[in-house]
Amino acid sequence: MNILKSMNKKTTSNFITFGIVIAAYAIMQGLIATESISSMLEGLLIPLCYYVILAVSLNLTVGILGELSLGHAGFMCIGAFTGAFFSKVTEVAITNDLLRFTLAIFVGAIFAALFGIIISLSVTRLSGDYLAIVTLAFGEIIKNIVNVLYIGVDGNGLHVSIKDVASLGLADNGNIIVQGARGITRTPQDSTFTIGIILVLVTLFIVLNLVNSRSGRAIMAVRDNRIAAESVGINIKKYRIMAFSISAALAGVAGVLYAHNISTLTALPKNFGYNMSIAILVFVVLGGIGKVRGSMIAAVILTLIPEYLRFLNTYRMLIYAVVLIVMMIINWDPKILEWRSRHSLKDLLTVFKKKPTKEAQ
Repeated sequence: MNILKSMNKKTTSNFITFGIVIAAYAIMQGLIATESISSMLEGLLIPLCYYVILAVSLNLTVGILGELSLGHAGFMCIGAFTGAFFSKVTEVAITNDLLRFTLAIFVGAIFAALFGIIISLSVTRLSGDYLAIVTLAFGEIIKNIVNVLYIGVDGNGLHVSIKDVASLGLADNGNIIVQGARGITRTPQDSTFTIGIILVLVTLFIVLNLVNSRSGRAIMAVRDNRIAAESVGINIKKYRIMAFSISAALAGVAGVLYAHNISTLTALPKNFGYNMSIAILVFVVLGGIGKVRGSMIAAVILTLIPEYLRFLNTYRMLIYAVVLIVMMIINWDPKILEWRSRHSLKDLLTVFKKKPTKEAQ
C-alpha cells in the first residue's frame, strides 16, 4: 500500500513538472501573439530551453549518480558542432528544414553519447575531485581541438586539417564547413521556441522515467553506497556508463538547439569553456541536487536575472551574487529546512481547517 502511495505521489509530481512547462509555453505563446512581450525576453526563449535541458541532464550525473562532472560544456560543444556540421553538409540534399534539424539532433546526441561512454570508461575508478578534474580537462580539450580543426567537402569527400584552410587541398567547387577558430558560419537557423519546449519535455520524460525505473534505483544505490550496491549484485560500471551517456546525449541535444539558434558557431570560452560548465552546475546546486524540477526553475531564474539587471550595469553582478547566496541559504541551511518542513503548505492548510469559525464559536 505504501509503495502504491509513493508511486502515485511520484506520478503526480511528474505531471506537475510537465504541467509547469506546458503552462509556461501557453502563456508565452499568448504574450507573443498579443505582442505583449519585449524583444529581449522573446530572444531569451530558446536559450532558456537549452539551459533547462543542460541543467536537468547534468542533474542526472551530479544528483542521481552522485558524481561531480565539470565537462558538460564539452558534451554540449560536441553536439553543437556535429549537429551544425550535419546540417551544413546536407543543406542541399535535405530541403525539409524540420527533417534535417531532427536528424541533426540525433547526430549531435549520438556523438555526445559516444564521448560520454569514452569518458566514463576512462574514469571507472575515479570519483569526487579527481573525476571533476578529468571532466574539466576533457571540456577544455574538446574546445581547443575544435578551434584548430579545418574541415572541407568537395567531390572527393571530406578533407580534414589542423593547420590551415590551404592545407585542405579542396577542389575549385569545394566548400569549407569548419574554419578553425572562426567555427561554422551561416548555420541554418532552424531552432524555434516550440521545438525547444518539445525537447525540454522529451528531456524531462527521459530523466524522470529513468529516475523512477529499476535502473534509476540502481543508479541511486550506487550514489548512496557503492560498496553496498556492489555487494547485492549491482553492476556499478554499467550504471555509471548509462548515466554518463544519457546525460551527455541530452547535453548534445542542447548543443544542437544552441547551434541552430545563431548564425556563427564558434568554440569560445564563454560558450563552451569551464565557466559554462560551472554555470550549469550552479543551476543544479541552487535548484537542489537530485531535484529535477528545482534545476529547471533555477536555470530559468538565473538566466533571466542577469539580463533584467542590465540597467543597473555597475551593480548587476553584485546583485546576482547576493541572489545566489540567498538561494543557497534558503535551499541548504539546516534551520531553514527544518522550519520549512514544520511549516509546509499541507500543515498550514490543516491548521486553517481546524481553526474554529465565528459561527461555530
